[in-house]
Amino acid sequence: MALYEEQELKIYNSLSGEKETFKPITDGYVGMYVCGPTVYSNVHLGNCRTFISFDLVFRYLKHLGYKVRYVRNITDAGHLENDAETGEDRIAKKARLEEIEPMEVVQKYTVDFHTILQKFNNLPPSIEPTATGHIVEQIEIIKEIIDNGFAYEANGSVYFDVLKYNESNHYGILSGRKLEDMIANTRELTAQDDKKNPQDFALWKKAEPQHIMRWPSPWSIGFPGWHLECTVMSSKYLGNAFDIHGGGMDLKFPHHECEIAQGQAANGKNPVNYWMHANMLTLNGKKMAKSTGNNILPADLISGDNDILSKPFSPSVARFFMLQANYRSILDFSDEALTAAEKGFQRLMNAIALLPKLKVSANSSFNVKEWKQNCYDAMNDDFNSPILIAQLFEAVKQINAINAEKATITKSDLEILKETLKVFTFDVLGLEATAVLENNQDTDRLKNIVELLIDLRNNARDNKDYATSDKIRDELAKNGITLKDGKEGTQFSL
Repeated sequence: MALYEEQELKIYNSLSGEKETFKPITDGYVGMYVCGPTVYSNVHLGNCRTFISFDLVFRYLKHLGYKVRYVRNITDAGHLENDAETGEDRIAKKARLEEIEPMEVVQKYTVDFHTILQKFNNLPPSIEPTATGHIVEQIEIIKEIIDNGFAYEANGSVYFDVLKYNESNHYGILSGRKLEDMIANTRELTAQDDKKNPQDFALWKKAEPQHIMRWPSPWSIGFPGWHLECTVMSSKYLGNAFDIHGGGMDLKFPHHECEIAQGQAANGKNPVNYWMHANMLTLNGKKMAKSTGNNILPADLISGDNDILSKPFSPSVARFFMLQANYRSILDFSDEALTAAEKGFQRLMNAIALLPKLKVSANSSFNVKEWKQNCYDAMNDDFNSPILIAQLFEAVKQINAINAEKATITKSDLEILKETLKVFTFDVLGLEATAVLENNQDTDRLKNIVELLIDLRNNARDNKDYATSDKIRDELAKNGITLKDGKEGTQFSL
C-alpha cells in the first residue's frame, strides 16, 4: 500500500478559498505545473522562496508514493515590461542594454537560475520547456480560440474577447474580481485602439519594426502573449485538465486568470483542479526592490558580499528559514531572523548527529509512533512546514534528554526515530547536513580554531603579507567556512 493511501492530504485551493482533500485525476499520478522565471536578470530571493515552496510540495508528493510530473517553464519571450500589453520585451530590452543577442541573455540568466536553485538543494522539474520552443503550438491554440469565437484579429494582433467569454463563463473566478467592476475602474490607455475592450488581452502581438524577437504567423510577423505560453505548455505535457498549478501570489491576476480563460476557451474544460499561490518575501519589513536598494541577491546572501546582513549564511540555513513560515504567509527576511534560524538549524543537525550514540533501553518514555504521525499530520495540512519543524524540535528535545539519560528509548523506536528524522529533514524539507557538528564541545573547538586563524590572517594583513592572508581565507572557504570583513572585525559562517 502506497503512503498516499494511508495519509489524507489537504491543499488550500485558491479557486475555492478552502482547504480541500487532494484527489488526483489519475490515481497514483500527479500533474503539477509551476510558472517559472522570465530570464532577463538574476533570480531574486522572492522567486527562490516560491520555487523552494513548490520543491517542498514536489518532494512530499513523491515521498507519499505519487508518480509526479512536475513541469516548470522558462519564459524567454513575450513578457513585456511591467506585465503590460505594450512596451519592450524584457529580454529584448536587456539584450539592447548589454549589446548582446536576446538568446545570450536567456542563456546567461537561465544558468544563474539553475545554479542558485541547485545551491538551495531544489530538485529539478521533470520537464522544463521554453516559450520559444513552443511558438508553433501557441499559434495553433490561438486558431482554436478564434474558431471557438473567443478571440479576434485586429491589425495583425490577436486579442482574447473577455466580454464574449464572460457571457458563458466567469472571468475573475480565481481572483474574485467582477468584470463589471473592472470595466468601471478602467482608464482609457494609449495603444489600446485595436482592442474591442480594455480588458481584452493579447494572444499574439504584431511586432513593431524595432522589436527584436519575432516569428511568422497567419496574422503577422510578431510574438505570442505572455499568458498564452503557460496554457500551451501545461496542456501539452499535463493534458487539458491537470491536478496542481502553482506560482507566486502576484501571478493570480491577471496571469493565472487569463490561463483559466484560455484553457476554457480552447478546450471547454477547467484546466486546473487545485490552484496554489506562494506569498511574498519582504526585507526588513519592506518590499524588496532594486530601485530602493532594499534588495539582496541569493549569491550575495551566500557570499556575505552585501551591506544588509552581518555575515554570510549558508543556502541550507536560508532554506530552513524560509520553511519556518507557511508558504501562504508573508515572510520577512532580516539579519536577526536568519541568525536565529542558523542557531535552530545547528541545534537540529547536532541532535541528528547524536542519534548513533544514544543508548537503548527496555522501554521508551517518548511515544515515537504518535510523534511520527504528528509529522505527517503537519505536512498533510497544506504542507505546513512550520508545524513540521516544531515537531522536529520536539524530537531534538527528546534526543537531548535521552543523551543526558533523562529519558529512554527502545531499539525499535530509535530506528523509527532515525528514519523519520532523515525522511522529513533531508528528503521532504530538502535540508543538507553541511558542517554538521556532533556536539557543542566540537562547535566551541572549531570556533576557537577559526578565530585563531582569523587572528593570524589579521596579523598577515597588518604586515602587508597579502599572500598569506588570502591563502588562509581561501583554504577556509574550501572547507565551507566563509569570512566576512566588516566594521566590527571579521565574522565567519559555516
